[in-house]
Amino acid sequence: MEEVRLSPLRQISVKSSLSGRSTPRGSPRVHSSGRTPRRGGGGGGGGAVQWFRSSRLVYWLLLITLWTYLGFYVQSRWAHDNENKVEFLRFGGKLRKDVVHVDVAKSKGMGSVANDTSDALVSVTTGKDDAGVNKRTDVSLSKKDDVASRRSLSSRRKTRKASRTSRGKQKVTKAVESKALEDEQDPQLPMTNATYGNLLGPFGSLEDKVLEWSPHRRSGTCDRKSDFKRLVWSRRFVLVFHELSMTGAPISMMELASELLSCGATVSAVVLSRRGGLMQELTRRRIKVVEDKGELSFKTAMKADLIIAGSAVCTSWIDQYMNHHPAGGSQIAWWIMENRREYFDRAKPVLDRVKMLIFLSETQSKQWLTWCEEEHIRVRSQPVIVPLSVNDELAFVAGIPSSLNTPTLSPEKMREKRQTLRESVRTELGLTDADMLVMSLSSINPGKGQLLLLESVTLALSEREQEAQRNHKGTVRKEKVNPSKKHRLRGSSRQVQSVPLTRDNDAGRQKQELKLLLGSVGSKSNKVEYVKEMLSFLSSNGNLSKSVIWTPATTRVASLYSAADVYVTNSQGVGETFGRVTIEAMAYGLAVVGTDAGGTKEIVEHNVTGLLHPMGRLGNKDLAHSLLFLLRNKDARLQMGIQGRKKVEKMYMKQHMYKRFVDVLVKCMRP
Repeated sequence: MEEVRLSPLRQISVKSSLSGRSTPRGSPRVHSSGRTPRRGGGGGGGGAVQWFRSSRLVYWLLLITLWTYLGFYVQSRWAHDNENKVEFLRFGGKLRKDVVHVDVAKSKGMGSVANDTSDALVSVTTGKDDAGVNKRTDVSLSKKDDVASRRSLSSRRKTRKASRTSRGKQKVTKAVESKALEDEQDPQLPMTNATYGNLLGPFGSLEDKVLEWSPHRRSGTCDRKSDFKRLVWSRRFVLVFHELSMTGAPISMMELASELLSCGATVSAVVLSRRGGLMQELTRRRIKVVEDKGELSFKTAMKADLIIAGSAVCTSWIDQYMNHHPAGGSQIAWWIMENRREYFDRAKPVLDRVKMLIFLSETQSKQWLTWCEEEHIRVRSQPVIVPLSVNDELAFVAGIPSSLNTPTLSPEKMREKRQTLRESVRTELGLTDADMLVMSLSSINPGKGQLLLLESVTLALSEREQEAQRNHKGTVRKEKVNPSKKHRLRGSSRQVQSVPLTRDNDAGRQKQELKLLLGSVGSKSNKVEYVKEMLSFLSSNGNLSKSVIWTPATTRVASLYSAADVYVTNSQGVGETFGRVTIEAMAYGLAVVGTDAGGTKEIVEHNVTGLLHPMGRLGNKDLAHSLLFLLRNKDARLQMGIQGRKKVEKMYMKQHMYKRFVDVLVKCMRP
């Protein structure tokens, strides 16, 4: 059959019909099948091309969309990829001149941050580019773990891809962890100084290495069978922190929050002042901090089963909350940890409105009730005594059985590791086995009596030197005295030799030194003027500075307790409220030297677990004699340490504290 060919006019009419126009009347319909593309043939491709030609609007929309996407992508890469920006802007191997001006201008803006920091480093390097025409200027600002600069950088990278954002968050998290202590450094005490001595530590990384364990690995410490767990399970608590310094009250509240969480409770923290270095630790422990201390915190507290305020400084928040919610006083248990009259005066407007008062010691409770009687204040219920305890982490490292022990990390194994830790830290501190390390860890202020401790150490060193000189003179005279005095002299000589202060004259024996370790440098609770007064005293007693070591504020104190031999708590005024550091030192087998006042005299038994002395400068001489006695009699201080450890295991472990807390929960929580 002959093929029917279409005339040019007919072909045009077919194209017109494909373009959407109607077929003219009278045209042959035998050719209408030509509209259907053949299978497997090339007619389909031709039809697509014809379709695109006829649909130019769709084509241009696709092209514009693609071009817009590429434009945004290129702009985003240029704006947010700081590391490759210079290379990105190279054209033909040359760097545009305006790039230098942009980078320098931005670096000047960032330089304002560096001017406020002591360890900021601005480095400018110039050189020629690949073509040797334009100069390349790189301006970099680096401040070790500078959170402020990292925050500004992160704000400019909000549109970065999700993967880069996650990596950036990991870097910021690591930076904040390492900066937690750096922020606390006191510029008054440089790392090394010939006048003031050394600033050494903290030794957290050394702890992790030697112990092969880190507190970051802990996974909860709740005693599942205890009444405490049964009472707090699925309950809601609000804990009020007066600040986040590394001192007794905030740390105790943080550990209470951790225990509540591990026992199945919901915990929210209201922080009245964020000064200090515990915010990062709260985040690590997943303790939720309420964003404000006003309306939002009041709404959160109203939904809670119990509110626990952790300091007398919380008065303002308690007063505002009860004004906002008149019945709110029945929700509040006030755990007061101070024992000075100014704190009572601050707290007295609301003492009779809260559900219950909690104190740390009998001495503190009696003192506050006496002040209440003087001011005609009647509290709603009898106060409860809840002493502090040694937490599981410190007990674990000390070799005391705790919830953190495992078959491979038994108490016996941890005691061996602690001995290794002791040797490692003492090596870092430059101590020998014969040296006696005396330690005092607390915020540096007049109430803690560090300056009086320095004066007592000066007296002890002076007396030791005088006795050494008398001993030396007695030995010289011994060769020249007449026989009638020989017996008396021999007796005095034996008396001195029975308690030797130094053993450097004996062959192969090390010299015995007294060293003092003071903390916590950089704590936000330190009094700057008092620190300056201590530094002035050290500068006027040059030899004393050789015997003093400083250490930063830190929560990783197991290494310090392991390295020490004696602990001193020299609190003044009405004495230490309780002294958590006292029981921690006793848990590590340290003899304790403390003031005969406050909670210290309830904990330390004189001549059994330690030695007590009067407060004030009148007690300096007794304190000096106590230090000399322990220096001369190693066996005595070891025996005191053993007795102190036994007392802690019997009275001041975690289970003892939370057993007392059960009474508070039963009396205070909503039914």
